[in-house]
Amino acid sequence: MTSVVATTGCLDVADDRAELDRHIGKAKAGDASITVEDGLANVRSFAPGNVVLWAQAPTLSIELEPADTTAWEIRVENTLSDLQLTATSPNELETTVQTSTGEFPTERIFRLENLTPGESYTLTLAPPDAGDLSPWHFSVFADIQDHIYEVQDIYDRMGSDPELRFCLISGDLTEQGTPEELERFERELKELPIPCFATLGNHELGYSESEFRERFGRGNFSFTFRGARFTLLDSASATLAPLVYDWLEGWLDAGADGLHAVFMHIPPLDPVGQRNGAFASRAEANKLTNRLADHDVDLAVYGHVHSFYEYSHTGVPALITGGGGAIPERFDDIGRHYVKVEANPATGAFSTEVVRIP
Repeated sequence: MTSVVATTGCLDVADDRAELDRHIGKAKAGDASITVEDGLANVRSFAPGNVVLWAQAPTLSIELEPADTTAWEIRVENTLSDLQLTATSPNELETTVQTSTGEFPTERIFRLENLTPGESYTLTLAPPDAGDLSPWHFSVFADIQDHIYEVQDIYDRMGSDPELRFCLISGDLTEQGTPEELERFERELKELPIPCFATLGNHELGYSESEFRERFGRGNFSFTFRGARFTLLDSASATLAPLVYDWLEGWLDAGADGLHAVFMHIPPLDPVGQRNGAFASRAEANKLTNRLADHDVDLAVYGHVHSFYEYSHTGVPALITGGGGAIPERFDDIGRHYVKVEANPATGAFSTEVVRIP
């Protein structure tokens, strides 16, 4: 009976966090409003004429209702350095867009002028190569935890690789998820020349269930880029919320005919099987892994275990990469690392390379 109560409690908490995801990417001030499609950016501030966003994807689609404000500045943090913005309206009204760089490499500022009061605008933000189907690279890692004060060597190594378009982090960005730790994590992250899109781990829950989302945005989201779909899930409570399974079904359907990689913190199944490093319910783990296999997911990536494992479940290639700086697994001879991944839409395959940090 105790285990049933514990599992139910985790499920309730995970469901509460998933409900928070519904509200991300939306803001209103007077008659002006903004909606980021699929909640793929957190609206950090919104006032007539001024928006600050934290992006959780390399491309964004935004609906802006400017009301009677004819000039807007849109600042996008954690984005690609070559991001461009185009603005369209139902009446095809002409809009002037000026672009500038921000204080950090991953910050872009767009100034829109000549907006028509009462008109609605669709803003499309994407880099020039968003539709390029040639092979390309990204990186992924997890489990920084208390190493947030010393993580720059990983970022330096990533930043020196011109092939990387962005980085993904599958949880445990901090030790306890306090506002101070998350602020420090963000400050260090901003030195990277590429954006990092992250979901949370169990260590982000030590202070608050909502702190990660208030700062960075959704814990469950999915996006496409250059012929591949990327789905990040919040498994920080060793389960997925029922609402997340509803979203996941749509994302899996959308990604079934092309490259699709799925990322989360706690893996559904521990490849060793002798630790408590997996979902609380083996039945749920089997349900999830079978669902990934049924939709031809090409790669599943996890954290939580502080080592590197390459394995498979139900025929889906899987990785655990927990080398971000947390106390490493003893005697594994892996140490701190990240994984560089090549996406090749033409061949329908991901290939991986472990990059070790001395």
